[in-house]
Amino acid sequence: MAQELVLVVIKMIVVFAVALLIVAYLTYFERKIIGHMQLRLGPMRVGPHGLLQPIADGLKLFVKEDIVPHDSDRWTFYFAPILNLVCALVLLAVIPFSYNFMVTRLNIGVLYVLSLASVGTIALLLAGWSSGSKYPILGGLRSAAQIFSYEIFLGFSIMGVLMISGSLDLVKIVEAQSKVWNIVYQPVAFVVYVIAALGELNRVPFDLPEAENELVAGFHTEYSGFKFAYFFLAEYANMIVVSCMAVILFLGGWKGPVLPGIVWFLIKMCAFFYFFIWVRATFPRYRYDQFMRIGWKIMLPIALANIVVTGVVMMLV
Repeated sequence: MAQELVLVVIKMIVVFAVALLIVAYLTYFERKIIGHMQLRLGPMRVGPHGLLQPIADGLKLFVKEDIVPHDSDRWTFYFAPILNLVCALVLLAVIPFSYNFMVTRLNIGVLYVLSLASVGTIALLLAGWSSGSKYPILGGLRSAAQIFSYEIFLGFSIMGVLMISGSLDLVKIVEAQSKVWNIVYQPVAFVVYVIAALGELNRVPFDLPEAENELVAGFHTEYSGFKFAYFFLAEYANMIVVSCMAVILFLGGWKGPVLPGIVWFLIKMCAFFYFFIWVRATFPRYRYDQFMRIGWKIMLPIALANIVVTGVVMMLV
């Protein structure tokens, strides 16, 4: 029992440390890729080709003045960014990066991810409310409405996969794709999942809670220093989780020829990172009413129709 506990702790430390390192350099690669897409060089000054820029940014945020608004709820103001980051990181505990490497295995892994992802929404709402300023509270309310709305059809989009796999266990879902990936059976669900993920992450073109031309910086307007860094890290950590879930649910997880399973997993995950960055560099921001209309009037009916069609096909076959 003691050995198992030590092994779990070691795995947690490795996964979280690697995740934070990936998060730090994901910001670098995003700036570099968008720079080249816009015919710029991106970060170049700190280290060769700017490779030390994430470290410099982290040190800068660590030593910046910690400002707390006069009208804020101090304890909630401090607690919200920590809760947001913790919720993002603990989701990685159930991600199977290969058949033999995961922190822990749950037979309700999908339910665990969906449940804790919802808790992260509360952190954004608390951050906006506790700041005691009108722009953050508007950003927090927008974020809550946006995430709750898009979580509904994000959950519905993976129902077809769960029906085919017959399990909520992430490992069993990957094993069920030994011959054919779920994206072949569920292409519509995959598209709905990707759109819902962009809304869930508050990423362009759905970054409305942080719309600079309307809300300054949204729910984290009043945050500075390391507290702001927590929100920044949480956003990219959530990108990792969403990408991992897409790989597990639709792209066969660690399945692939020749290379080790964990290498295939990371390759597929990086492809999703690149997609998120490409979308940010390509599409303009939606208006809020357009965004909500897409979710409730288009995506939700499509997700529900996909469940019905999947059920009918399974009954006939």
